[in-house]
Amino acid sequence: MKLSTLLRRVAMPALLVAATWAAPAAQAETIVMASTTSTEQSGLFAHLLPAFKKASGIDIKVVAQGTGQALDTARRGDADVLFVHDQVAEEKFVAEGYATKRYPVMYNDFVLIGPADDPAGIKGNDIVQALSKLAKDNASFVSRGDKSGTHAAELRFWKAAGVEDMGKGYKACGCGMGPALNMASSMGAYVLSDRGTWLSFKNPGKLKILVEGDKRLFNQYGVMVVNPAKFPHVKAKEAQQFVDWVTSSAGQDTIASYKVNGQQLFFPNAEK
Repeated sequence: MKLSTLLRRVAMPALLVAATWAAPAAQAETIVMASTTSTEQSGLFAHLLPAFKKASGIDIKVVAQGTGQALDTARRGDADVLFVHDQVAEEKFVAEGYATKRYPVMYNDFVLIGPADDPAGIKGNDIVQALSKLAKDNASFVSRGDKSGTHAAELRFWKAAGVEDMGKGYKACGCGMGPALNMASSMGAYVLSDRGTWLSFKNPGKLKILVEGDKRLFNQYGVMVVNPAKFPHVKAKEAQQFVDWVTSSAGQDTIASYKVNGQQLFFPNAEK
């Protein structure tokens, strides 16, 4: 056997081993984001996260839950960054030391959905008056009941209406926004939704928006990096890269450009 042939046969396995060992270094960094069902089910993340990866090379694995569950996930150290929408709960999260800062990033609004024929006669722009009527009429109402940002807002609205008994038609599904809308559609029930998920919803049936425009329906989203002082394994540097990007002009423009059927779903409002 020629020496050159022998050397090639010996060198080839070594090169394959070297390539195998080198492969992980070429893989993109991945961080975990605990977020709401509305940001995922509305289609925003399918639009937003590829743009971030293109800018940074960082992949984001999304754990879509209600805001309360997302905050609990981060409290266990099982997320690197949060993207949620319950400002009171977010500020408490920061006060407890689980994050050092909360960053406002975008907003939309909540809407009260119901049957087009509106049997309870709630149509208008007063969420408190509408809920009072629903309770008095024992109207069929689907609540997320999952400690999400939407559920927290719903409970605030019931309290503002002075309602403690939501009526016999009230049902809590303990589910995400999409499943709650599906239930309401099949039952012909009323339901509170964020506008983004509603505009993306594919099974409206006979449901339509009945209450909107009340300033109390404002829905603010925030982002936070989980504090590495609490959980040293948190990828705080990469998480901060996402926060910096999504609150930058590039990230904000990407949020603003997301539309469904020509309608903008989220409106950027990061602090300059």
